Amino acid sequence: MFGRKKDDAKTAATRPGGPHPEREGAKNRPTPKRRDQEAARKRPLVQTDRKKAKNSDREARRESSRKMRMAMVTGDDKYLPPRDKGPVRRFVRDSVDVRRNLGELLLPLMVAVLVLSLFAGTWATYVFLGVYVLILLAVLDSFLLWRRTKPQLLARFGEDTNLRGLGMYQAMRAFQMRRTRMPKPQVERGAKV
Repeated sequence: MFGRKKDDAKTAATRPGGPHPEREGAKNRPTPKRRDQEAARKRPLVQTDRKKAKNSDREARRESSRKMRMAMVTGDDKYLPPRDKGPVRRFVRDSVDVRRNLGELLLPLMVAVLVLSLFAGTWATYVFLGVYVLILLAVLDSFLLWRRTKPQLLARFGEDTNLRGLGMYQAMRAFQMRRTRMPKPQVERGAKV
């Protein structure tokens, strides 16, 4: 009685251009029903094909780790691990990378001392004492670096910046040789941070 008849809908659909003429930039199709969309998105919580699920998980992990490795080289903040993410961590890394640190010398020096210890002599005790003095100087150097970096962090990122763990993060980076640091240094030595 009221409304359209089915025959009118069929004749409108068979007309050229359908019920409405096509418009540029428009959707030009009816909106799908909610139940149809939900049915199309529905997936089982546990896949029935375990082998396929295992392979897809493995591929997803590989892709994720590949992106993370590339981010460690390029410094892309989006894919860095949570330990290295954020502008505050980047500033701390850059503050270490722009200068020469005494901690960088420790690993090569330790290898040299290990080789020299094979040829024991009276001078070996002086070399060992020198290594301990260098270790203390490197710790003092990293402490002074943190004391210099902390006010800069607070000035640049605000007083509410969480500084927890940043001192150790900076010290561990200062004790690594520049070539082996990950994420790779993004600034040159002597540059302005």
